[in-house]
Amino acid sequence: MAKIKRVRAHRSGRRVFKGVIFLLITGAILGVFVYLPFMTLMKINLVGATYLTEEDILKIGNIYIGEPMFELETDQITSRLSKDLRIEEVTVRRNLPHTLDVTIKERTPVATIICDYGFLDLDGHGKIIDSYKNLKVMKIPMITGAAVHDKYIGDEVDDKLVQEILKFLQKINAESLNKISEVAIISEDYIVAYTNTAERAVQIRIGKLERLEEKARLTEDFLKNLDKNPNPIEYVDFNYTAPFIKLAN
Repeated sequence: MAKIKRVRAHRSGRRVFKGVIFLLITGAILGVFVYLPFMTLMKINLVGATYLTEEDILKIGNIYIGEPMFELETDQITSRLSKDLRIEEVTVRRNLPHTLDVTIKERTPVATIICDYGFLDLDGHGKIIDSYKNLKVMKIPMITGAAVHDKYIGDEVDDKLVQEILKFLQKINAESLNKISEVAIISEDYIVAYTNTAERAVQIRIGKLERLEEKARLTEDFLKNLDKNPNPIEYVDFNYTAPFIKLAN
C-alpha cells in the first residue's frame, strides 16, 4: 500500500509540475502575442463626428498611437471623452488587432462668436462648447457685431440678442446652416445674414428677430433653391409678409 501511495504521489507531483510548466509557457506565448507590433494601436476609427477630429480624440482621451492594445483601458478613455462638453454620448471598443472604434454623438455648435481671447463655439442654448485662439474653418456662421467677455467653456452666453439669433439658427437644418457664413448685428432691430456662396455672398435680411419659425423656414427654402436660380441675387428680404428678392445688376 505504501508503494502504491508513493507512486500516486509521484504521478500527482508530475501532473502539478506539468500544469505549472504549461501555464508558464501559455503565459509567455500570450505575453509575446499581446506585445507584438501588430497588436499595438495604429488607427482610430471615428464614427459620428462632424467637428471633432481623430487628433481631438487622441488628445482628449489621452491615447497614443503605438500603445499596446491590451493596455488601453476603454472605460477610462470613455470617461475622459465624456467629460468634454462637445461630446454628448460616446462608446469605445477595441477592434483587434490594431484599431480603436470610437462612436460619438456631438453637441451641435450652431454659431461662432468673438471673445476676449479668440473665438467661442455656441450651441443652440448659448452654452460654450469650445474655444480657440485662431479661427478654424467651420461649417457654422459667425455672429458679428457682438462680443463675449469673461466667458469660458461650460459657461452660457446671456446676451439676449445673441440668444435670439441662436434660437433662429437652431431652427434651421444643418444643410442650410452650413451655407451661412455670417450673421451680422447691424442694430437691435436689423439682423442680416450672408451666404458663403463661391461667386458672391447673398444678403439675407432677417430684420427684427420676430416670427422666427417663419423666417427660419423661409431661409431654409431660399438656401435650398439658391443654386437653382438662373439669375444672380443681391439680397432677399424677410421683413415683409411676402419675401422680396432683389436681383443683382
